[in-house]
Amino acid sequence: MDILAITNKLKENNQEQLLKYYDEISDEEKEYLCGQIEKLDFSILDNIKNGAGSDERGVIEPIGALTIEEINEDKKKYEEVGLKAIKAGEVGAVLLAGGQGTRLGLDCPKGMLNVGVNKTLYLFEQLINNIMDVVNKAGTYVPLYIMTSEKNNEDTVNFFEENNYFGYDKSFVKFFVQEMAPSTDYNGKIYLEEKGKVSMSPNGNGGWFLSMEHAGLVDEMSERGVKWLNVFSVDNVLQKIADPVFVGASIEKNVVCGSKVVAKAAPDEKVGVLCLEDGKPSIVEYYEMTDDMINLRHEDGKLQYNYGVILNYLFDVATLKRLVKSSLPIHIVEKKIPHIDENGDYIKPDSPNGYKFETLVLDMIHMMDNCLAFEVERSREFAPIKNATGVDSLESARELMRLNGIEF
Repeated sequence: MDILAITNKLKENNQEQLLKYYDEISDEEKEYLCGQIEKLDFSILDNIKNGAGSDERGVIEPIGALTIEEINEDKKKYEEVGLKAIKAGEVGAVLLAGGQGTRLGLDCPKGMLNVGVNKTLYLFEQLINNIMDVVNKAGTYVPLYIMTSEKNNEDTVNFFEENNYFGYDKSFVKFFVQEMAPSTDYNGKIYLEEKGKVSMSPNGNGGWFLSMEHAGLVDEMSERGVKWLNVFSVDNVLQKIADPVFVGASIEKNVVCGSKVVAKAAPDEKVGVLCLEDGKPSIVEYYEMTDDMINLRHEDGKLQYNYGVILNYLFDVATLKRLVKSSLPIHIVEKKIPHIDENGDYIKPDSPNGYKFETLVLDMIHMMDNCLAFEVERSREFAPIKNATGVDSLESARELMRLNGIEF
């Protein structure tokens, strides 16, 4: 630890405030703080003055989907093609599980939520049950990569170990930690979360592939022969993982990307919609849509912007490796950031007080030449647990679990 070099680095980047309390902290805290500072990428702060995050959009147009009816017509063929790829070890899965269950009243990883009533059934456990349906059908395990965060990595890994990976072959499971980015005030000054700790936050849901690469898992995946990655979120208890029909349809349609979508429940449903942007696949968020876009319909009365994404994507690995080397756009997001103020007091703000820096999966979609919108039945594949009560809550998810014959 070269404190002189670190001091000079901070001076060069006008961030000397990070050492303001250096003399007040323990040797262990000094070592941790200096380690954080050494790893900081200060170039990310250039995005503030360059106006990143203005999120100017191109020309947005509707996109059609392979509908449930069309999928059912060729379901057997798609499933055979998908199972062949899975049996050949060409399909891997990436579970995005970096979040805590804070909004659900948990002080632990969200995947440790007990979704059971009559028995203990963890969210992680049910997701493993879901992927085991495919494993049993294909007769082979699917490589599973689990993205954690600095905050929940140890708890997540220990939880899987303690529960014997819920019956999954642990040699097919790899954990990796999502990379972090510093949080700043509106002037670009990096906050301290504690006197000996820089304020950091996860780099957005688009950062998963680079985080895998930096963890050495892209090479490991290539050695396994994985050609497709199914990326999905932890909070959807009905998530179908490495779905052979989805995989097979994407292969048959000769696309480099696929997205599971559901028909919107209402025109103004608060969900991101798969679309075209300047002729390439993209996602338009509900708050970006005009009233005209929201209510635009085909002659048959169906909404033109009809297909909401559920964070279940399939990516061609070769395309990802080629495209993601050109860096994803950085989005600047205003957030409420707890921090140590200039008097050394801990502040938990009631309103936004600075910036976090994120990459988004929608930008990964937009980098692709094409994307198959693959419609699924909402009641069979979409039961997100985001809220403590009401819509998209544990209560609503349990109703759908019951509908799907899941014992809990």
